[in-house]
Amino acid sequence: MKKATPPNPPAPFSCTYSPNVPELLQQLQCTIALSTYQAGKVVLLSSLDGERLVQLPRNFSRPMGVALRGQQLAIATRDEVHILANSPGLAAHYPAKPQTYDALFMPRATYYTGQIDIHDLEWGVDGLYAVNTSFSCICKIDENYSFTPVWQPPFISQLAHEDRCHLNGMVMQNGKPRFATAFNQGDERQSWRADITKTGVLLDIESGETLVEGLAMPHSPRLYDGQLYLLLSATGELAKVNPEAGTYEVVAQLNGFVRGLGRCGDYAFVGLSRLRPNSSTFAKLPMKHQAQLAGIAIIHLPTGATVGQIRYQASVDEIYDVRLLPGLQRPNILNTEREEHKLGLSIPDKTYWAQPKPHA
Repeated sequence: MKKATPPNPPAPFSCTYSPNVPELLQQLQCTIALSTYQAGKVVLLSSLDGERLVQLPRNFSRPMGVALRGQQLAIATRDEVHILANSPGLAAHYPAKPQTYDALFMPRATYYTGQIDIHDLEWGVDGLYAVNTSFSCICKIDENYSFTPVWQPPFISQLAHEDRCHLNGMVMQNGKPRFATAFNQGDERQSWRADITKTGVLLDIESGETLVEGLAMPHSPRLYDGQLYLLLSATGELAKVNPEAGTYEVVAQLNGFVRGLGRCGDYAFVGLSRLRPNSSTFAKLPMKHQAQLAGIAIIHLPTGATVGQIRYQASVDEIYDVRLLPGLQRPNILNTEREEHKLGLSIPDKTYWAQPKPHA
């Protein structure tokens, strides 16, 4: 009897997707950007000719929150925040693949924050704001300090590197932080771990009031056209919140652990994560056996219908953030690991690709 030949493992970052996904991205003229701290990548997913998806994974150290403002992209990593700027001129003449990309995000600045476990990251009218999960506060990121605290929930008695309530999500309104999500209202070291599926809250940053309680691991709050949405990770739900009434309605039910929310047009792009079986946190979730898919679910917001899906077969298990890059159909992004990022030079009205110097 012949010994059975084991199947070949899938290639790194291989994925399957609904046939309509490339066409939809082409129609929307956008690219998906996702961060996966587990794989240590920021991944760009674009449509290639409306029939196929092409993806570009780039190394970043434990990437979490991603923020976009005009031509600037900010990425929170393990202990730094990277600022990248899009240069279409450099993209057009990218030496490895000229006339291929319509955007190229180049590293332009790095802030050294230390390990403060930044989750959501957003641009405001006066700078870059971050959810500092370790210190249970919202802070500003700049060149002056590791971070500058600007708000903490009223139930947090002092700033301490203790992740007391697992503050994780932030909504901006008129360029200022407006709403936040946390896993509980505790004031002791990692108190949120006690009952993670029932104690989540939505907070009003202006008043300090707790608007909604009893949320199942809330993540990724977003304000779209004046409507407040968030994800309930432990129940796999995309919800629309009525802050005045303190209630929410479920827009879509997904069979998985949801985290990371982006929108383009009428479509919401929701991150799905495959739960770690050995995680002490995830082991408490009722869905731990069902949440075996990592990828992106696409929801038609007006109807709540799931219209497409991207499913990873390898490399990606846990997604943190999902953002849509509008107007960019084939962007590229460089990190600081390879020397090529130093060769792309830009000034206000010109760009240059320098020639690498020969080694002595």
